[in-house]
Amino acid sequence: MQIIREYLTTIQDLIQKIIQENEEALKKGSQILADTISQDKLIHVFGTGGHSVMGAEEIFYRAGGLVPVNAILDDGLLLANGAIRSTLIERTPGYAKTILDYYDLVMGDTLIIVNAYGVNSVTIDTALECKRRGITSIAITSVELQRNLPLNHPSRHPSKYNLCDLADIVIDTKVPMGDAVISIPGVSQKVGACSTFANAIALNSLILLTIEELIRRGIKPPIWQSANSPGGDEHNIEFIKKYKHRIKKL
Repeated sequence: MQIIREYLTTIQDLIQKIIQENEEALKKGSQILADTISQDKLIHVFGTGGHSVMGAEEIFYRAGGLVPVNAILDDGLLLANGAIRSTLIERTPGYAKTILDYYDLVMGDTLIIVNAYGVNSVTIDTALECKRRGITSIAITSVELQRNLPLNHPSRHPSKYNLCDLADIVIDTKVPMGDAVISIPGVSQKVGACSTFANAIALNSLILLTIEELIRRGIKPPIWQSANSPGGDEHNIEFIKKYKHRIKKL
């Protein structure tokens, strides 16, 4: 059990670091998301490949979470449709534009881009499209990974850009190179990934601060209740009626 305790301590330390060193970015991001909801717009969130796709799912249709969250879930990037296929597609230049077109992202929208490494083609093209279209971008990503990954690495966008240099706001998840954080004697590769925890704490912190900001402005936050709790279906029905035709995956 010692290895589990080590893993727990490492993840706890990472979470503390994320919160302590991103205070200003989280506050700025929450203000932007509160603006978005106050204008009756959707908060778009896109996990741009691999396990980062779970970031979009983490805050979408989530009990205790905000209702107007539009998760961009592209079948080509889902591991469930082929893990190697997902890797190949996230390295395909030009693919992101079609996805943003399909989800109708336009000037004045807000997009949260979730990707630990922040260098592949879908990620960088998404950030570049945000700049072209006048979309405010909030990155959930690790600056360390982008700075330390060689420019000639095959996963990089042809431009060699980093997400952290393109997004309007960057929430740094502090994920180390390789993602895994635990060493075991006799095993050459580190084990125990951390990026999913890092993405989840950053995203949920952002949502919590947004809800708090809405209350500060005198706006009642639209919040999902668990459908598996008493009164959940009744609570959610009006939200479903309002957003069913605005949120593609609802």
